[in-house]
Amino acid sequence: MLSGVTLQPVDTPTDFEAMVGEIERSGFDELWLTDSSLHAKNVYSFLTLAARASRRLQLGTAVTNPVTRHPAVTATAAATIDEVSGGRFVLGIGAGDRPLLALGHKPATLARLEGAISALRQLWDGGHVTFEGDGFRLDDAHMREPAQRQVPIYMSASGPKTLTLAGRIADGVILLAGLHPEGLTWALDHIDRGVEEAGRSARPKITVFAYGAISDDEQAAYEAGRSIAAWFPQTAPAYCEMAGLPRELVDRVRRIYEGGEFQEADDAAALLPEDFVHRMALAGGPDRARQHIKNISELGVDCISVFPLGADRMTTIRHFKRVFDEVSPR
Repeated sequence: MLSGVTLQPVDTPTDFEAMVGEIERSGFDELWLTDSSLHAKNVYSFLTLAARASRRLQLGTAVTNPVTRHPAVTATAAATIDEVSGGRFVLGIGAGDRPLLALGHKPATLARLEGAISALRQLWDGGHVTFEGDGFRLDDAHMREPAQRQVPIYMSASGPKTLTLAGRIADGVILLAGLHPEGLTWALDHIDRGVEEAGRSARPKITVFAYGAISDDEQAAYEAGRSIAAWFPQTAPAYCEMAGLPRELVDRVRRIYEGGEFQEADDAAALLPEDFVHRMALAGGPDRARQHIKNISELGVDCISVFPLGADRMTTIRHFKRVFDEVSPR
């Protein structure tokens, strides 16, 4: 099993390059950067910095969407980063999330997402693409500067229909399903259903995102990590039921947390019981993180990527790598 880090591009370029250097030296395999409209700096600029500051890390978007970025624009951006990085780029794409609401948009339909992925692959193949579908069109579109290869596409997925679609068409899946084995197993079963429907020979690569904080100060880590737990009642309530969260509490959280990034969900997260937070996120000391990593490693996923929250993200990253190497040594 591989290890990864997911970051929001919010640091200065100098600080960010130093973080990338430490992440690579620590032995991580993947580095994902968020693409989140007004809530972070430009993802492709920072991916260029990451490509120059590393030699080995797989780099990816976590994740872009076909609503705020036209698929043809994404095709060119992805091909460029893939060239700059020497073939180390993968495109993470999804339907979009709560920040789209601030731009007057709703998340993409599955038809729009599937159409975008098809268009991307045709453009990278050098084709002249004409397409008119849900949300965008192409009229004899082609890339004047050809892509060097077919960039692997990872779909971000949580719900059953998106998971099944990812199993049918994606090269990889970014799994946003909390950290408890019941929810992850349920998600993997839906991916496998899509694999079977498409007659594919193997499941796509699976990277599980582990949001939160790890610290010897367990209370501080809990406070830093619990905001992500409010994302699940709003966006992926099925996992809440599996984790034992009462329906009435799910509804209360949904009313309080209506939009914005998950860091803006502190008031909603304060309603959630501690046990639920621990099932969905890293929110404590190294021992809790070790148990999560052990549980996930037994499910046959390909990678766990830590998404550090709070003021001291590098401390979380260092703790995660230490306990990951204990559980899953090279």
